[in-house]
Amino acid sequence: MSVTTKKSISKKEWEQRLSKEKVNKQDLNRLVMNYLVIEGYKDAAEQFSLESGLEPTIDLESIQERMEIRHAIQSGDVDTAIELVNDVNPEILDTNPELFFHLQQQRLIEMIRNGDFTEALEFAAEEMAPRGEEHPEFLQELERTMALLAFQNVQDSPVSDLLHSGQRQKTASELNAAILVSQSREKDPKLPSLLKMLVWSQDQLDERMIYPRIENLISADLVVRDSQGNPVDDAIDSIGTPL
Repeated sequence: MSVTTKKSISKKEWEQRLSKEKVNKQDLNRLVMNYLVIEGYKDAAEQFSLESGLEPTIDLESIQERMEIRHAIQSGDVDTAIELVNDVNPEILDTNPELFFHLQQQRLIEMIRNGDFTEALEFAAEEMAPRGEEHPEFLQELERTMALLAFQNVQDSPVSDLLHSGQRQKTASELNAAILVSQSREKDPKLPSLLKMLVWSQDQLDERMIYPRIENLISADLVVRDSQGNPVDDAIDSIGTPL
C-alpha cells in the first residue's frame, strides 16, 4: 500500500491567511441586497438598506406582489397564489406548463394534507391526469404525490417529504423565478451560487491537504479533522493517508 503525505495547515495559520484577504464590504452588502430583492423579502431589504446605506437595485414596492404570492404558497393557499399571478401577468402560467403543473401538484398535496382525500382523487383524475397524458415527464411526479394516499398516516409515507415546508418553498421559489423572468429581471440570487462554489472548492482541496474547513454554512466555523474524519483541536504538520 502506497502512502502519500498531505500538506497540512494549522487553524491559526489559516485564519492569518484569511485575515490578509481583503473583501470589499460594499460588495458583500450588494450580495445580501441582491438575495433579499430577488427572493422577495421586502421588509428585510428595506431594513438592510437603512443599515448599510445601500440603495436597492429596484423599487422595493415592486416586491410586494411577489411577497404576497410567496406567502400564499407557503401558507398552502395555492388558489390565491394563482389568482395573484394571473393579476400580475396571465401569460406566466399560460406559457409555462411545468410551472402550472407544479402549482396543481401543490394544490393536490394541500388537499391530502387537509385530509380531503375524495376531493384529491377527483382533482387528480380530472385536472392532473390529463396534463400527465399531454406531458409524460410529469407522470412520475404525479405518481409520487398520489402515493401519499396509499398510507393511512401520510406522515409515514416514503414520500412524506412532499408534506414538508421545503416542498412549499420549492414551489414558491420556482414561481418567484418565473415572475422575475417575465419582468426581464435576474431570477437567481448570486449568494447561493457562491456558497455552492465554496463547497465545491473545499471538496477539491480535501484531496490535497488537511486544513480548517467550513462545514456549517450558517455559522461558518472552521473545523479541523484528521485523516479518519475525527475533529481535532488543530492540524499537525503532516498526515500520512493510505491510497
